[in-house]
Formats: sequence, structure tokens, C-alpha cells
Amino acid sequence: MAQVLEFKLPDLGEGLTEAEIVRWLVEIGDVVAIDQPVVEVETAKAMVEVPCPYGGVVTARFGEEGTELPVGAPLITVAVGERAPSGGGAEEDRTESSGNVLVGYGTSEAPARRRRARQEPVAGAAPATAVNGRAGVPEAEDGPLPVISPLVRRLARQNGLDLRELTGSGPDGLILRADVEYALRAAPRPAETAAPAPRPAATVAPGEIRTPLKGMRGAVADKLSRSRREIPDATCWVDADATELMRARTAMNTAGGPKISLLALLARICTAALARFPELNSTVDAQAREVVQFDHVHLGFAAQTDRGLVAPVVRDAHARDAESLSAEFTRLTEAGRAGTLTPGELTGGTFTLNNYGVFGVDGSTPIINHPEAAMLGVGRIVPKPWVHGGELAVRQVVQLSLTFDHRVCDGGTAGGFLRYVADCVEQPAVLLRTL
Repeated sequence: MAQVLEFKLPDLGEGLTEAEIVRWLVEIGDVVAIDQPVVEVETAKAMVEVPCPYGGVVTARFGEEGTELPVGAPLITVAVGERAPSGGGAEEDRTESSGNVLVGYGTSEAPARRRRARQEPVAGAAPATAVNGRAGVPEAEDGPLPVISPLVRRLARQNGLDLRELTGSGPDGLILRADVEYALRAAPRPAETAAPAPRPAATVAPGEIRTPLKGMRGAVADKLSRSRREIPDATCWVDADATELMRARTAMNTAGGPKISLLALLARICTAALARFPELNSTVDAQAREVVQFDHVHLGFAAQTDRGLVAPVVRDAHARDAESLSAEFTRLTEAGRAGTLTPGELTGGTFTLNNYGVFGVDGSTPIINHPEAAMLGVGRIVPKPWVHGGELAVRQVVQLSLTFDHRVCDGGTAGGFLRYVADCVEQPAVLLRTL
């Protein structure tokens, strides 16, 4: 006898309370393995795949792509205890459950390939109806509507149109974009009505493009706003001759072995500077009115992605060499662009390195990544006239900036840190003292 189990959106960690459904990875009627990802969601931290702890047949899905769900809301129901045919013709018992309900936890075995199964009536399960043109759960009067995409919902919402008043022209009554556009064209204009309703706040006026501040973009906006409100920041900067640093990197990469990135060398300089000026590797506990200093460096760095700017964190950067730093920067950057960074990889930083030179700019006064206390900025490295050895020469020059929380240190400490960084950039051999 099959048992229908409901799998709810699990606690995603890091204080996250909701997520947006980006893409369903299973269909109703699919056979799923234990801990197989069933849906891709976007949180305020990252894109994650949510694994289901049950193995069996998917009998219902809850929520359309583009829908925001709170933690604890139903995601899918799975009929477990059925015997589904395996690839070799034998039957597989799917009564097991891993018991894992947190993102990132699961068995070490690869999930089985997704298979379609003929759906039989399941004891205790409600009959399925059409949702989004597919079989689903019965619709309540205020439940989900048969709409082809979230874009259709958004178009209707922005124009104050009630989708429940429409009859869809698609299969099984599916409401298409053409249905919404036809209804909008047929709707009476404000001048034709005696008392036109006030324009909804979300209506897009001509010439306007509105982008919701939600998900990762919303989380970044909230964090930057909080930083501006709470941190009394200041910035100092200095130009440095990076010619010798660039030569050192070239020598390293021509000697064989994994390539060393410029960012890795700057990170190595950064951790050496923080060892000398640990005041900048700290945070302020405003409630206790205390400065909390760390004995480790979890180094955040800015990475641009299609979903916006993210700041992955390299754990224990102070204990890594240049090769290890290069590899970790590459791994985290690729994960950021793929949208697979975990919440843990985006939090917990103690200091941030911001290489805004990749955007072709020389300088910046960035906003500190709250709750950290400082950020080192690195501009582009370009040939410039420079006095070297008492003579004018063309050298590779970079502008360095340090934005810091003035509560954790004064200008003398900040200036000392920045000057040490500049010295290491100009004379990489200075780093030999700390190796």
C-alpha cells in the first residue's frame, strides 16, 4: 500500500525564510530517487537545488515557476511504498527515506535517472486536476490558476486585471499571454467609465521599466543600505608601481605548474597586511559596543554574475598559498556565474578584496560589506609615466584604495595597512619576510 508524503520547502539556513521557484526538475508522475533534486530555487543568497528525502512517484507539485514560497510551504507530494519497474525489468521498493531535509545534505550516491510512471490511484491521495497544463492538485477557489507562465501573471497584475475573470484559450483552459492582451484591449478606457479606478501602484507607465528588488538583488540592496546607515566609513588611497609584481607573476607562470592569478597574489598581500594590522580584520558588535577581532581571515571578493554582484568567501585565506588561492577563486567564480553558490559560501567573510579594475576603472569608494570593517579596492593596472630610479619611465601603475570603518581604527592604522600593501605590490620580495 502506497503512502503519500508531503515534502515541504526546508530550512535553507543563514536565516533565510523564503525562496522563489526558478525551475521544476521533475514532472508529476516521475519516479524520483532518495535525495534527488526536484526543484531549483533562488534565495536571497544563491540559486540552490532542493533534494527530496523520499523516493517514489511524484503525485503533485505546489507553486508555479516564479512563485515565492515561505519555508515550510508544501513543494511536492510523493507516493512512497509503490513498486516501480527498474531499468532491468525488476521491481524496486521505494519505501526508504534519507531523513535529510536540509539543502546540501544527502546520500553520496548519484540520483537515479528520472522515469515516467503510469500514475495509479493512491490511497489517501486527492484526484489530480490541471495546473499549468499538467496534472496537479485540485484547485481551491483561491488556489493556483491555469496560467502558462509567471510573465502572464505579472502582465495582468501590472494592469489591474483579474485572471479569474478570463477564459483561457490554451489546452485545458490554460490562460495565455494572448488572452491577457486581448482582455486589456477590450477593457474600457478610463474616459469611457463614470468613475475609473485608481491606477495600481505597480502599473508601468510609458517609458518605465520596473525591476523587483527581491531574491539576490533584494538581499544585496538591503545589505548595502544597512552598511550605509550603520558604518561611519572613510577611504584613503595611493598609487603604486605594479611593474615588479607583474614580472613576478610572469616568472611564476613560466616555471610550470598551475597558473597563478593576479587576484591570488593580491590576496596573499592582503592577508600579510592583515597580520600586521589585525584591527581591520574585525567587526563591530553595536549592541555590546565592542570591536570583535578575528584570528582568521575569511576573504570575500566581488564577482559579477548575470544575477548581479556577489561576494563569495575564501575560507582561511591566511593559511593558503598562491596556488590554493588561485584555485579557490576560480572555483567560487564559476559557481557564482552558474548560480550554484551555497549560502555558506556567500557569508562569514571578515575582509573583502574588490578588484574593480576588471571593469576598466582606476578608483572607487565602495560600500563596506556589512558586517565587515574594511575593503581593499584595486583599480586597473595601466602604463603611466612614473619616476623610477630617479628617472622618468613608463611603468605599470595601479591605484589602491582602502575603505574602512572608522570605529575600529584611526587613519594611522588604515594608512599603515595601505602603505604596506603598496610596498608589497612595488617590491614583492617584501612578502618573503612572512613566508
